[in-house]
Amino acid sequence: MSNVRESVIAGSWYPGDPKILAYEIDGFLKNAQAQPLDGRVVALIVPHAGYIYSGQIAAHSYKHVEGKTFDVVIVIGPSHRAYFQGASVYNKGGYRTPLGIVPVDVGLANRIIAQSPMISFVPSAHMQEHSVEIQLPFLQVAMGEFNFVPIVMGDQERHTCEELAEAIYRSASDKRILIVGSSDLSHFHTYEKAVKLDSVALDNIKRMDADGLLNDLKSGLCEACGGGPMAVAMMVAKRLGADRPRLLKYANSGDVTGDKGSVVGYASAVFYKGNATEPVKDKKRAGTDMGLSEAEKNKLLEIARKTIENRLAGEKIPEFHPVESATLNEKRGAFVTLQKHGCLRGCIGYMEAKKPLYRTIEEMAQAAAFNDQRFPPLIREELKDLSIEISVLTPLREIKDINEIETGVHGIYLIKGFYSGLLLPQVATQYKWDRLTFLKETCHKAGLPSDAWKDKDTRIYIFSADIFGEDK
Repeated sequence: MSNVRESVIAGSWYPGDPKILAYEIDGFLKNAQAQPLDGRVVALIVPHAGYIYSGQIAAHSYKHVEGKTFDVVIVIGPSHRAYFQGASVYNKGGYRTPLGIVPVDVGLANRIIAQSPMISFVPSAHMQEHSVEIQLPFLQVAMGEFNFVPIVMGDQERHTCEELAEAIYRSASDKRILIVGSSDLSHFHTYEKAVKLDSVALDNIKRMDADGLLNDLKSGLCEACGGGPMAVAMMVAKRLGADRPRLLKYANSGDVTGDKGSVVGYASAVFYKGNATEPVKDKKRAGTDMGLSEAEKNKLLEIARKTIENRLAGEKIPEFHPVESATLNEKRGAFVTLQKHGCLRGCIGYMEAKKPLYRTIEEMAQAAAFNDQRFPPLIREELKDLSIEISVLTPLREIKDINEIETGVHGIYLIKGFYSGLLLPQVATQYKWDRLTFLKETCHKAGLPSDAWKDKDTRIYIFSADIFGEDK
């Protein structure tokens, strides 16, 4: 990918080793408690200090988007090094972190820029800025693969906030977006004074009051280096229908280091739209029964786990040869899905029947654990928390009438030109999607517009699967 903005804080503000980085973030998320939300998350407020200081605070926000999918994530941070008026949108290829490249939604970035003369691309705004980059590894671990738009605010005046919020809304209101407002609170006061100043900002967050926050910042009643990004996050969230704010966690550096003479404040918050159905797991069994016996299913799960265990231990993969089962020696397509703490950790498979089923599971278990580009390779410490699910596929069948799609029974494989996307049957069941939503999400998976399934040159295939997994 060209025009990739390289990391400038890996190895200092957060670990530069991808395995250590993923492990550290996973620990933060594991220690954070997700509060029940009766609605759909629209925006977050998160701190942007080094992970040693604010990582655990940030995790309380990111815990609420673990395993969720969005069309695009818009990360807004303040400029600490370059001075300019308005806002700068990075409209190039992507940002690199040790966990991989996060691609920029260039089309959306350009649409936002086109909305206002106050919005442009200012190269110096992004070169050394940490407030946007530091959010990306958290998002990569929590959500896997995603597209984003990085925005850096050169000033935080009310008119800049309003222009930027309106530009984002006009450009992206038809998408399922997540807004991330990156900000620390008061800087370098005593512990007691910091708590007093920060309580004013927190009261505005609890009321979802962007105007009140901007007024209190201007009058000096509170401080926030990213007050503008926080205000914009609230403004956009309201325009998108979010009506419920929730302060998740507040602390300052004194709570981490014990030095309370000069501290920096941090907060995590979420804004969500009430009375919306959140994606939740459905206990109804997805897919179909293909006649595999319990012994055969258990054997395939054993092959998958033993393969991963041996690979992590640096030992030779056993030669399984299940000659006692004709079914396991049949050529079948299959996927292996890995989950950790209920969140996706890897998923790769063959759609077509290329190899004997037991060999397919052996190969796809390794691929899901170590070669899924959305995630860093699995490490030994994760094994105890890993659960394995296998989907043995029926043959693909092309359809012309979308009414043939039965959600919960069928998966979808969609092709248009060089683009293709596949979603397994259990995905629609898990997220309680109807047929049209399932089609749209498959288009998104393929990197296509949500209505691309309607195009004459789009080919739609359906299939089912026998789905089974470990009890964890």
